[in-house]
Amino acid sequence: MMREPALERLLVERYIPGAEVALEGLLEGGRLRVLAIFDKPDPLEGPYFEETIYVTPSRHPANVQAALADRAEQTVRALGLAHGPLHEEFRINERGPWVLEAAPRPIGGLCSRALRFGSEGIFLEELLVRHALGLGGSDMPREESAAGVMMIPVPRSGIFERVEGLDQAERTPGVEEIRITARLRDYVAAWPEGSSYLGFIFARGSTPEETEASLRAAHAKLHFDFLPRLPVEHPATKRMPVS
Repeated sequence: MMREPALERLLVERYIPGAEVALEGLLEGGRLRVLAIFDKPDPLEGPYFEETIYVTPSRHPANVQAALADRAEQTVRALGLAHGPLHEEFRINERGPWVLEAAPRPIGGLCSRALRFGSEGIFLEELLVRHALGLGGSDMPREESAAGVMMIPVPRSGIFERVEGLDQAERTPGVEEIRITARLRDYVAAWPEGSSYLGFIFARGSTPEETEASLRAAHAKLHFDFLPRLPVEHPATKRMPVS
C-alpha cells in the first residue's frame, strides 16, 4: 500500500548489490576533507533497507577507502559543491563505489553524536560552526577511538507502551548513552509504512569490532512493548489506518 494514495508518479530504481557505507566530509574551496567513513555492518538487502548500525573507522581496505574519497570528490565537482558539510552514501562492489546520495548537509538525526574531534572532544556541529565562521579549530582530527551508533529499529507497529531493560543496557561495557526518542503512548509504525526509529545507542571502543559488539549487546537487553491501535475510520478519506 502506498503511503500517499493520490501520488501519480513512481520512481523505479535499479538495485545495486554490495556493502553500504557513509562518508562524512567537509569542503573548503572545493577541496574535500574526509572526516569519517562509516561502515554499515548489517546487510541492507531489502526489501525495505532500514538502517541500523554505523561504525567508524571503516574496516574496508585502505585502497577501497581511497576510492570512496576519490568518488566523493568527483561527485562534489559534478554537483558544483565547494564549501561546507558533505554527507555521501555509497554501495561498494567489484565494480567500485556507487553513489547513492550526496548532500550538502551533515549526517542526520542524533547520529552525529558518534563523532568527536580534537583533544576537547567537540561534536560535529561545533566543528561545522567553527568552519562556517572562520574560527580556529575546524581542522581538528577525529578522535582515535572507534565509535558507533545504532538507530533502534521498530520491531512492529503499535502504540509505544514501555521499554524494559534500559538500565541494564546502559551498563553494557562500551556503551556511553542510550536515548529513547519515541514518545510513550504514540503510535509507531514499522517499515515500510514507518520512517522513524525508537531511539539511539552510542558506543565507543578500541576497535570497530568491539564497538559493534557493544551496540548489539545493549540492544539485545532492550524490550519494547506495543499495544494495537484501535481501527478508526479517517473522517475525510474513509480509510482505516494501517496497523
